[in-house]
Amino acid sequence: MSLRNKWNVSMVVVLTGLWVFSGQAFRTALPPSDDIPQTKVALGERLFFDPILSSNRTVSCASCHKPEFAFADNRAFSLGVGNTPTARNSPTAMYMSGRKALFWDGRATHLHEQALMPIADSREMNLPISAAITRLNESDYYRKAFEQVFRSKPTSLLLGEALASYQMSLGKYTSAFDRYREGEETAMPARAILGLELFLGKAKCSLCHVGTDFTDDAFRNIGLTDLDTAKLASLSPDEWGRFNVTKEKADLGKFKTPHLRNIALTAPYMHDGSIKTLRKVIRFYNDTSRKINRHWNLDTILVAPLKLSRREEKDLEIFLENLTDGELINTNKTRKK
Repeated sequence: MSLRNKWNVSMVVVLTGLWVFSGQAFRTALPPSDDIPQTKVALGERLFFDPILSSNRTVSCASCHKPEFAFADNRAFSLGVGNTPTARNSPTAMYMSGRKALFWDGRATHLHEQALMPIADSREMNLPISAAITRLNESDYYRKAFEQVFRSKPTSLLLGEALASYQMSLGKYTSAFDRYREGEETAMPARAILGLELFLGKAKCSLCHVGTDFTDDAFRNIGLTDLDTAKLASLSPDEWGRFNVTKEKADLGKFKTPHLRNIALTAPYMHDGSIKTLRKVIRFYNDTSRKINRHWNLDTILVAPLKLSRREEKDLEIFLENLTDGELINTNKTRKK
């Protein structure tokens, strides 16, 4: 069986500026004030880039989810209102429509719910949702826009729906890997194909990064934080992970498996932004022996070292770079210069 067919079978089993994107350009600035949106996606896009949703009108959703970084950020911690660092690294806002859990700790299960939380968060946009709705209703532009799209004045439910609709539009499956999977045998270079074989086998990536978007949406402790039980009392709640939601001790230090779409553009990595490059992420997993017997609640998948050679590490990195959407390739090349 060819490697491409092997991938397709595995998916069936598992799943049973200007940046051109599917004929459009990602917005890097707000549209003219008289440009009334006609659809939920267009309204959500306008809101996503508008700092009106932050307390001092300086921060928008796009401040932390930047188009040039595949709607992630290039900082370990984004800066909210008053340059306050966020609690965790900003994940990409792309390929969100299929997610079962949102945020690193999974505290939201639906995009329309997730979309409102950063607005109210004191370390992000710091604006109560009631105040945000008041602002939108006081705006002639947004009253007209919501009436055009929803036949209603702005409400919290419709604000969440508009922002969720825009996020769900971000992601078109146009990477070299997607073309290879669809039958274009020369879409990926030979070393990327070797990297795919490692991804599915020796490197064990596919034990967690499965499906079309390369995530099982599960929660795991991968050993980033020292969870020695004697030190838990001094551990920041930001490092408690899934425990913050479930209050189950077994969930301490567990964070959601991120998807890998456009992963080459979303550095730095991990929930705390502590790993700066994709190669260092691979080496982190390749050298797991330093974490054994040092971390309580460590996922058993990480116990045995992978024993990848330096060449195999590079092959795996090349494969991951081939998960970048075609519309974002030029951005990736520019960043490497």
